[in-house]
Amino acid sequence: MLRAGGMGMLGLSLPRILQGAQLAPISRPRAKSVIFLFQFGGPSHIDILDMKPDAPKEYRSPHGMRRTTCQDIEINERLPDLAQVMDKVTVVRSLHHKMNNHNSASYYALTGHSPPSDDQRLRDSIDLYPAYGSVVDHLAPNQGTTMPTSVSYPHVIADGSRTPGQHASFLGKKHDPLFIPRDPSASDFSLPELSLPEELSLDRLQHRRGLQQIIDRQSKLMEHSAEAQGLDAYYQRAMAMLSTDGVRNAFDLTRETASTRERYGQHTYGQGCLLARRLAESGVKFTTVYFSRSIGGQSKTDGGWDTHGFNDTRMFPIIEDYHLPITDQTLPTLLRDLEQRGMLDETLVVWMGEFGRTPKINGNASRDHWPHCYSALLAGGGVKRGYVYGSSDEKGMHPADDPVTPEDLAATIYYLLGIDPAAHIYDTQNRPLPISSGNPIWDIIA
Repeated sequence: MLRAGGMGMLGLSLPRILQGAQLAPISRPRAKSVIFLFQFGGPSHIDILDMKPDAPKEYRSPHGMRRTTCQDIEINERLPDLAQVMDKVTVVRSLHHKMNNHNSASYYALTGHSPPSDDQRLRDSIDLYPAYGSVVDHLAPNQGTTMPTSVSYPHVIADGSRTPGQHASFLGKKHDPLFIPRDPSASDFSLPELSLPEELSLDRLQHRRGLQQIIDRQSKLMEHSAEAQGLDAYYQRAMAMLSTDGVRNAFDLTRETASTRERYGQHTYGQGCLLARRLAESGVKFTTVYFSRSIGGQSKTDGGWDTHGFNDTRMFPIIEDYHLPITDQTLPTLLRDLEQRGMLDETLVVWMGEFGRTPKINGNASRDHWPHCYSALLAGGGVKRGYVYGSSDEKGMHPADDPVTPEDLAATIYYLLGIDPAAHIYDTQNRPLPISSGNPIWDIIA
């Protein structure tokens, strides 16, 4: 410690040394990439991954159970294809927290940090924590490649106001995920951001940028505006992408066979899952796929998992016609595709929402918000296969064994990526903040 303190005379202070020690990987990364499939709206644990056939009628699912390829896991009978790959996954059945509103709970799920309040009106703020992918980009960015570290698409999710936790927050714009606001299933899906107008060459664009940088320096804009500095770094990254075929090719779904695209499903979410596999294959470390733009609940053709049964709609017809079929098509297809390409062991797939739904069916023959106990599915990237961690009580209301918090899940994700969960990042006032206050779920790690 004394020697380290003395090195401050050489321009290396003790805090910087300690920061460097914290940033060092604590283990060999088990996962090279993470595919985070965020199920906005809150899927029902009792109707998918933690069914309670012996509970009273007003609690148990109207659907039957189906045996799976893992003898310890039974799931909804309307998920026959997913049942065939449950020997590849870990199911955590004891997640819990206290946030009952979508924006607060979703921020918790997307960052691993508890929000300052449980408020539907919780708004995006520079004081809130950054997204997982932004933390990864800050602590363990891709090196020696123009491939982005973190990508998200195709929605900016919101419940009234924009949901926090989707960008880099106080880490700065340069660590924002590369956000793609386009439908991957569209016939004209492309990334204009990574293409130049026909009349503009890359040399000419770089020349223009050089002139702009001179103007910026003269006005001292970059010296005084941290936000502008972040934008400039973001611009430089985009410039590098423009000159790289590999980046453009990674986003080019036309390179996939028609049969592969059909297996994933010719819809926004299905093609988004296929794109996530392509990005992981190309070196993107963290890809977030948002299931829907809104919390949903009123449509049988789109929208999220928020199924209260308001406005004369009912939960079970909606999930029977839309949510369960699309899940049964996309999730097993993604897991098989990763396995067949030899990628599953090094790609962590996380399927989860912000909370579960009430074990007791409400007066609208539906279920409401329930953060007190819910489930998540993880596969690949160093987690066990065919494994169940934790359990809920006989009605699925509260954890019965091995309770897990979003902080613990965050610590697990970082650990599997080879990032110390105890590492610190620094806010706008240069205060050290831990990236996670939880502990890795050691029992699920293979």
